[in-house]
Amino acid sequence: MSDLARNLAPAISDRMSQRNFNRLARFIHDYSGIKMPPTKKTMLEGRLRRRLRATGAASFDDYCHFLFEGGALEEETVHLIDAVTTNKTDFFREARHFDYLSEVILPASVRQGTQAVRAWSAACSTGAEPYTLAMVLDHFAAQSRPFDYFILATDLSTDVLTTAQAGVFHEEMTAPVPPHLRRRYVMPAVDPGQPQVRIHPDLRSKVGFARLNLMDPSYPVGEPYDLIFCRNVMIYFDKPTQAGVLQRLCERLKPGGHLFIGHSETIAGVDLPLAQVANTIFRRL
Repeated sequence: MSDLARNLAPAISDRMSQRNFNRLARFIHDYSGIKMPPTKKTMLEGRLRRRLRATGAASFDDYCHFLFEGGALEEETVHLIDAVTTNKTDFFREARHFDYLSEVILPASVRQGTQAVRAWSAACSTGAEPYTLAMVLDHFAAQSRPFDYFILATDLSTDVLTTAQAGVFHEEMTAPVPPHLRRRYVMPAVDPGQPQVRIHPDLRSKVGFARLNLMDPSYPVGEPYDLIFCRNVMIYFDKPTQAGVLQRLCERLKPGGHLFIGHSETIAGVDLPLAQVANTIFRRL
């Protein structure tokens, strides 16, 4: 091709066709439950450009052919879902939940002679939620009659699980941690030149991490739990998906155990064996 012809050749489009968006949106919803309405087309393009570069695809057409006709969907799924999931999280996010846990639930458990507490952070993101839970449980056990505890932390994204397991965070992220808990459970980074902190290894040892898809037909998470936190993830699901997730979560919750959902979420319209005890906190009947 001459230089003139090469200069006149159309540039590879960096926009996704409506057909390819529909294919990806349908797959993402079926696999993860995440709604992908037409208004998110530009967002999806932006998030998948890194996957185009990683796979050597020259365009969204090439990438979608690679996935759906080229037989790469199974091996690419984890990376695709990692790219599209939203992982907003903070320590002591929606702090009233942790107040209710330490002021109402745990004192009642101690009075009933609880020997151990099993908690599940069902959409743990980069780990702020399960480590917050660990701080609250550990501190309460130290201040009252000691009890054992274990926290399972799961997420769909392998990227955030890797970060969570490391337990290393930018120091600004731990600003919401109360000072007495920060002194006990948050340590300086190994490299003093970095604005990072790390969670105390004793606390990290109480949290186990695993990948789990809330769209799975059942949740292989062991014995039922006393506490399940599934917050600020169902807002990305449609109503039928929300109902299915809530029903499966209830199956993994002990009678008398508590389910915590996000402050902008609701269980209205879903027939569940739950009684509301506080704002977005429910007790299993």
